[in-house]
Amino acid sequence: MKADFRDRTEFLSRHKSRIRKGRVALRDQYLASREPEPAYFLYEHSHLIDEVLRDLWNELRIPEFMALCAVGGYGRGELWPCSDIDLLILLPDAPDAELAGRIERLVGLFWDVGLEIGHSVRTMEECLKEAWGDLTIQTALVEARLIVGNHGLFQRMIFEFRKQLDAQVFYHTKRVEQEERYRRHGGSPYSLEPNCKESPGGLRDLQTILWIAQAAGYGNSWRDLKRHGFITYQEEQGLGRRERFLQNLRIQLHLLAGRHEDRLLFDHQTALAERMGFRDQPTRRASELLMQEYYRIAMTIMQLNTILMQNMGAAIFPSPEQEPTPINDRFQNAHQLLDVTHERVFVEHPEATLEVFLLMGRHPELKGLTARTIRLLWRARRMIDDDFRQNPANKKRFIEIFRQPRGVLHELRRMNQFDILGRYLPKFGAIVGQMQHDLFHVYTVDQHIMQVLYNLRRFSDTNFTHEYPFCSQLINEFDKPWLLYIAALFHDIAKGRGGGHSELGAFDAQEFCDEHGLAEEETELIVWLVRNHLLMSNVAQKQDIADPDVAASFARTVRDERRLTALYLLTVADIRGTSPKVWNSWKGQLLEGLYHQTRRLLASGGQVPAQGIIRERKEEALRLMLFHGVHESEHERFWNQLDTVYFLRHSAEEIAWHTRALHYRINTAEPVVRARLNPQGDGIEVMTYMRDQRDLFSRIVGFFSRTGYNILDARIHTTRHGYALDSFIMLDVTGRDSDRSMISYIEHELTERLVRQGPPDRPADGRLSRQVRHFPIRPQVAIETDEKNEQFVLSVNASDRPGLLYTIASVLAAHGANLHTAKIATMGERVEDTFLIAGGDLANEQSRIRLETDLLNQLK
Repeated sequence: MKADFRDRTEFLSRHKSRIRKGRVALRDQYLASREPEPAYFLYEHSHLIDEVLRDLWNELRIPEFMALCAVGGYGRGELWPCSDIDLLILLPDAPDAELAGRIERLVGLFWDVGLEIGHSVRTMEECLKEAWGDLTIQTALVEARLIVGNHGLFQRMIFEFRKQLDAQVFYHTKRVEQEERYRRHGGSPYSLEPNCKESPGGLRDLQTILWIAQAAGYGNSWRDLKRHGFITYQEEQGLGRRERFLQNLRIQLHLLAGRHEDRLLFDHQTALAERMGFRDQPTRRASELLMQEYYRIAMTIMQLNTILMQNMGAAIFPSPEQEPTPINDRFQNAHQLLDVTHERVFVEHPEATLEVFLLMGRHPELKGLTARTIRLLWRARRMIDDDFRQNPANKKRFIEIFRQPRGVLHELRRMNQFDILGRYLPKFGAIVGQMQHDLFHVYTVDQHIMQVLYNLRRFSDTNFTHEYPFCSQLINEFDKPWLLYIAALFHDIAKGRGGGHSELGAFDAQEFCDEHGLAEEETELIVWLVRNHLLMSNVAQKQDIADPDVAASFARTVRDERRLTALYLLTVADIRGTSPKVWNSWKGQLLEGLYHQTRRLLASGGQVPAQGIIRERKEEALRLMLFHGVHESEHERFWNQLDTVYFLRHSAEEIAWHTRALHYRINTAEPVVRARLNPQGDGIEVMTYMRDQRDLFSRIVGFFSRTGYNILDARIHTTRHGYALDSFIMLDVTGRDSDRSMISYIEHELTERLVRQGPPDRPADGRLSRQVRHFPIRPQVAIETDEKNEQFVLSVNASDRPGLLYTIASVLAAHGANLHTAKIATMGERVEDTFLIAGGDLANEQSRIRLETDLLNQLK
């Protein structure tokens, strides 16, 4: 018994060592190569496992009537470093108990020697029966190969399987499977952390083509597809290069992660970039360059997948003969698809490459392009050169695409997909696939631009008026909305070049407009929008828009209502196009409020005296209080304690709310806390009133953070008789959807904490997002005097993290700085907060430097 145990141990150890040494040798050889060949690695890895499995099979004297088959990727001869080994144990008949036991021991032995296998045991009849309605089994068997055992049994099974395989059904099912896979991965390769195997444009797109080709009898390689006329020699070579890039990427990812990992996680992108030969540049990280290359390759693979799927589909499903309907000499309508009239259309008429998209916009009956049109258009993209761009007719066609009443977004997306847009506008081509690790954009630059265009087009679609009623009203009243689309196309086109992208983009836009013959006023609006596309967002989110001087300065920059409307629409579309997390109703409220305020200023000549604003707000507040039963004179004692700044910073509705709650508690000894649903949008509005005390803001911020709320806006006011009247707008970040039920909790619990005057609640510990951990931004702190030289503006840019505002508040309190307003701008994983502060020793420059230094140290 001991000898048997010792023999088994030695047997397992020998094969484990063989596998380990073989894999280490393959890995070392691969990593040492200056130009590693992924196909060689995958084949040699498969061959290594083949040899081990054959030896185990033979040493155990498995009956000769059985067969061991490789299926799936392993069957294809591609075994990735950490992938499962998919096996089929094929039998002529159902096994008896003794044979079933031997098979079970065999499978256990595979695991014992360190092979992670996925296996099935089937008779030939079971294989054929189960494959009939199961796409997964069909796909596995398409690439099955014999490792060891009964060759005749394997060949009979493959012969019968091929006989029953229906190429049309297989094609249709694979196409549906691909569409579902695309949906699961967002329909785009431009995920921040794409799956290099499953995401659109990944390895699975290439494998799907070859599976269909094998099922239809067109071969199992790109060379076979070229031989059947589906692709050209150049396309065959291009597919091979792109496939090698993805294969190398996946091999490196497995080796780096040490496990089966196909997602390009932030955790791996920097190390992967180094392994793939990318290096940091002055304005770009190596990881950004890697991801841009990946996105470009994935987008090309998606396009080639589309061409090949349509071409093979046309061959597998021959269309019934039906005479196309002519559109012009170059194009025709074939079964509601745009088709070229002959194969040399783009060669003889290069301008037809732009005409395709113009016709698609003008003919709503067309649902797409025929397979040959797509193929020829893809090949014709290389004909777009300087001569093409300088052709006046082509310039006119390009502008006409923007002017179409329908289909603008669809055609621009199609142009980007087919690499036409980036070739016509080389500066746009430079930002295709360019990732933005700024912690709030979740799209590449080109996809963000497409999202902004999508938002603008959606504003103009009457079917979606209920989503954006104010934007829909403005854009449908706006003359020449196509100017906004061109501004959107250029607003971020200069990203990644270094320097201010707004100024560089404005220069590009000016050049484009001049070359395309736009009128002077059209050019002026587009260029101004590109140069100032961040202006309205910055003013609304970082400055006190209730201050008449701020609003007046913004109005002077805008100059007229047409510019204001255009900038508002572009700003909303831009913010909504960065990330689903960035937009919220509070930002919408700020922007719309600034729009209306500026519009009134422009109508009145650009300046409304502060006293006039205050008088209007007081009159409106009195009207609202009367409506709620507050006597006309009951407000006077309370209002006498409030200064001009208070009335400028709060709306009439907020003044009325404060007055109703406080007019009879002016000198209260107990804190007053009132909360309500934000009347202007999502979240909760909270007001606190009490005698001022040390660390008050820190205490309130700590409580809100513990409660699961983020402060979006804070206005801090001290009355003439020394009471702190503070108001906050907050959003729940826990996803509880329980703002209404939290109102009484906040009022009771916050009051208790303010009465006790204990130490501030420290925010609950939280985890930094992986994106912040791997792509942190350098914190920036600046303190400058305000325009009136009375107070100081503190600007903080940093990665968002739990307790950030509490940290800032604590540092300010330690320096004796009093907070007057706080504008909290959270953009994805990044914050850009602005505080109006005074007090302490801020008038002293050295004191301000010490405050900046302490804040930077805390934010690192």
